[in-house]
Amino acid sequence: MNFGGGWRLSLSPSYCGSLMRLKCVPLLSLIILSTISSIRISAQVSPDKHVLIINEVGLSHSLTDFITQQIVEGVRETQTLHVEFHSENLDLISSPDRPSRAEIRDWLVKKYGGYKLDAVVAVGPDSINFLANYTQTMFLDVPIVICGSAAEFAGNPRLDSRFTGTWTQFEPTKTIEAALRLFPATRHVVIIGGTTAFDTTAVSITKTNIASLASKLDLAYMTDLEMNQLLERARHLPEQTVVLYISYFRDAVGHKFINATRALPMIADAANAPLFGMSDTYLGHGIVGGDMMRFQEQGKVTARIVSELLEGMKAQDIPIESLPSAYVFDWKALQRWHIPEKRLPPGSLVLFREASLWERTKWIWATCILVIAILFSIAGYLLYSRKQLRLARDRQTQLSGMLITAGENERSRLASELHDDFSQRLAVLALGLENMTETTPPLPQETDRQLHKLLDSAAELGADLHTLSHRLHSATLERLGLATGISALCREFAAQQNVPIDFSSDTISRSVHPDVALCLFRIVQEGLRNSRKHSGATKAQVILREQGDTLYVSVRDKGCGFDVKELGKKSGLGIRSMEERVHYLGGKFELHSEPGKGTTVEAWVSH
Repeated sequence: MNFGGGWRLSLSPSYCGSLMRLKCVPLLSLIILSTISSIRISAQVSPDKHVLIINEVGLSHSLTDFITQQIVEGVRETQTLHVEFHSENLDLISSPDRPSRAEIRDWLVKKYGGYKLDAVVAVGPDSINFLANYTQTMFLDVPIVICGSAAEFAGNPRLDSRFTGTWTQFEPTKTIEAALRLFPATRHVVIIGGTTAFDTTAVSITKTNIASLASKLDLAYMTDLEMNQLLERARHLPEQTVVLYISYFRDAVGHKFINATRALPMIADAANAPLFGMSDTYLGHGIVGGDMMRFQEQGKVTARIVSELLEGMKAQDIPIESLPSAYVFDWKALQRWHIPEKRLPPGSLVLFREASLWERTKWIWATCILVIAILFSIAGYLLYSRKQLRLARDRQTQLSGMLITAGENERSRLASELHDDFSQRLAVLALGLENMTETTPPLPQETDRQLHKLLDSAAELGADLHTLSHRLHSATLERLGLATGISALCREFAAQQNVPIDFSSDTISRSVHPDVALCLFRIVQEGLRNSRKHSGATKAQVILREQGDTLYVSVRDKGCGFDVKELGKKSGLGIRSMEERVHYLGGKFELHSEPGKGTTVEAWVSH
């Protein structure tokens, strides 16, 4: 005789076979995962504790699956304590041709008579009532843990000292009061239930509990309808209606349904009014919520009690607890019916809340903010470094300007010394030699020739000192202006180096700042010197233009040229000096050259 099949938590072939017979797909992965540690322990120690779980419906029903899962996961095991679970589904709710209770008892005694059971767990009101009626003829001296029911659903049985566990509290009046709080205009309450013994018992208890509300509300019961008829009526409920869903395992014509996961979603989808319920296993399947029987908490407490029994405690030392109900609501259903959370009863728990856009993306935002902060830090550091570099460059430019100024001052001093001292002394020496030749008696021819040679050398040395003085500091630049000074420089360079210089110039104001004039003069001077020294050019061109408030000067030649890319490796002080002079005055300096195509030096400086 088979009353629904059984399962044991072990590695035997019978375990796998019984799982297939139960078609326990929702729990299969849970059982496998939860026994991994037990499997490892079994290799070292033999199972020494056995727990039988008696369900009144199969594991496909959410309540049975839910509580069984909590027990299997929650029972404590140690390295020296291995627990093997056995389960029986008696299907006491929905079998119209079920065997007698005596037959069920005899079958269980026969099947488990060879086991030394350490605890029996009764899940559901019929299972509790069944074991309470046969407590003296089966599982003698084995503690029985009750769960999955309120006392009134099990018929308020008298339980002896072998019984421990938990009752839940069933208070449908509180659920309707919560519904009225959320929908104050409610005038009609529809109670929906099925036709199994459990369904009709639950509806009957509900009817007794909410009888006091009949004077305030229109209470209607839909408990004797075929499912399609029920759905059709649910689609056309009157306005100002709420629905109290009790339990629906079978309809009026005998069609069976899985209560929470099949019947409830169908009715919730069809109804044009919000549904409220009595069990936390209904949440997530269409009800708004209500004063819930807390089967999740009951499963956890049951697992704790079983663990305590396996560790040696006596059932009579663990009193039966009554777990209070609690207001629990489904966030998605609240959104569907536009119910603000502030209207929920105080202390309500809201489940299945979808994360807000901020909650879903806060880590992305946090990461972005962190990256932006890092980038800002890097940018700040780069700006600071750039500022420091600019200050360093300004200090370098200032230092270069000071060096240039000091150099020009030294040039001016040397030019003055050469012109005012050495040139004068050479002039006096030359004059003395000339007077000596005129006042002395005739000298031998060779001596006279040597004396005139010394006189010519002194004159040449004086001219060279005058030229050197002019190169060091052009007095013409100060007296006659920039254009005249550069023109004189070009004529002098052409005469000395025998290189034709083509100089062209606009009419340049004489009010050019002395530093600017000296800068451009030195660029032309250095450009011509480099052209003669390095390019081998036989001709050069110098241009001086005034472009608005900017003076432009260029020095061009058609010499051998060079590769500008190699300039950093080979450039001497001349080019660097020109660049520093222009940059010091805030101008622009460019050097263009290619091998075989000559060289052009250009500078723009504001005056």
